Amino acid sequence: MGKKYEEAKKKLLPDKKYSVDEAFKLLPEVSYANFDESVDVAFNLGVDPKQTDQIVRGAVTLPHGTGKTARILVFAKGEKAKEAEQAGSDFVGGEELIEKINGGWLEFDKAIATPDMMGLISKVAKILGPRGLMPNPKLGTVTMDLTKAIKEQKQGKVEYRTEKAGIVHVMIGKKSFGTEKLKENFIALISVIIKSKPPTSKGTYLKNVTVSTTMSPGIPLDVSVAQAV
Repeated sequence: MGKKYEEAKKKLLPDKKYSVDEAFKLLPEVSYANFDESVDVAFNLGVDPKQTDQIVRGAVTLPHGTGKTARILVFAKGEKAKEAEQAGSDFVGGEELIEKINGGWLEFDKAIATPDMMGLISKVAKILGPRGLMPNPKLGTVTMDLTKAIKEQKQGKVEYRTEKAGIVHVMIGKKSFGTEKLKENFIALISVIIKSKPPTSKGTYLKNVTVSTTMSPGIPLDVSVAQAV
């Protein structure tokens, strides 16, 4: 680790777990990069992601978005294609988009589809799936209400999913958002993470929560306090 990182780390008290207020007030002090860093939250969950019934997955629209405007691709035809265009989708189509994706084109951040297009999309599932771009009804990205889905994605809807070790990483905004907006985004996120606890998960569900910027050391939160916000 670099000298700046080590200096920033010294501002964290050893073994201290911070309240949500303390953590977000401290964040600018431990951030040293000269660009507008992303702010990320890592949840260490007491689940076994190898068990399909313990995968924690979902989506939430953050009150203040993420600071990024997502490029939206919509698989639709006919009147639904027109609806997607009018709602502000960046790319709309069917077979021609499948051909482009098969050719290596992936210049979009989110994909939405009407249910009747899923058979066609299965042709590129092996490309979209590993990148988290496959439309999914559970995440609200397979729907007939394209206007609503596009609006949510443009406003800052984020998806979350447990990784191999039971960790969930989510971006909740930019450093420039300031303490209050970041805190409100965090509260919206942790609320849905808690509600997403699988019924089969035993023992402590929320083990550790850490907040950090792109370059900063992680600030550990007091889980009992964080759960009560």
